[in-house]
Amino acid sequence: MQSGNKQGLEGLAYKLSYTFNDINILEHALIHRSFINEKMAQDIESNERFEFLGDAVLSAVISHLLIQRFPDADEGRLSKFRARLVNEITLAMLAVDMELGKYLLLGKGEEQTGGREKPSILSDAYEAVIAAVYFDGGFEKVFSLVAKQFSMLIDDVSAAELSRDYKTELQEKTQELFKVAPKYQLMSESGPEHNKMFEVEVVINGEKFGRGQGRTKKEAEQQAAMETLERLKKGDRQ
Repeated sequence: MQSGNKQGLEGLAYKLSYTFNDINILEHALIHRSFINEKMAQDIESNERFEFLGDAVLSAVISHLLIQRFPDADEGRLSKFRARLVNEITLAMLAVDMELGKYLLLGKGEEQTGGREKPSILSDAYEAVIAAVYFDGGFEKVFSLVAKQFSMLIDDVSAAELSRDYKTELQEKTQELFKVAPKYQLMSESGPEHNKMFEVEVVINGEKFGRGQGRTKKEAEQQAAMETLERLKKGDRQ
């Protein structure tokens, strides 16, 4: 590795807030296949295997973070949340934030067609960099890095989830399926005045569907509506 290139990689490592034990691992993560094809180099490997590993590591870390943030979410909802976070657009955006494109090793043809700005190349390179951190520092280090970089993005998912109006969605769905509006029945109310817990059940055409709990009746109704929507999607009832 040339000294100038090493300094550049150390600049990228600084943006990652991570110090590599072996900076060559980071360089490997930045080698696009077009660079190898053009150089006809048989002793250099592209970053594609790193991309493969980085995708798996990133999915594992994001899954862990989502389970922590949404302890009541089922597998289906968690998968949707993860898909909002781990996708080409989001990863390319994170790559742009750290100016990852300027560090890539590309062939001249790819360079001339704007390869440093292509979302597909940037998102793949981001995954490869995640793999590089994993190889160099282990799971704990890469977990810390991903948690930091995705913190605000997970906050956005959380805010969107809290603001979602499940009652309106359910009303539209029941009108479509049953031509009636859902009814919400208060099943129980417990706890002291300052810390009440309400349980509500959704009834449609006299048939019981989802239940929900919350600190307020409104929150319990939203939870019950959410569960009912999930049951309707699965064709399931109580």
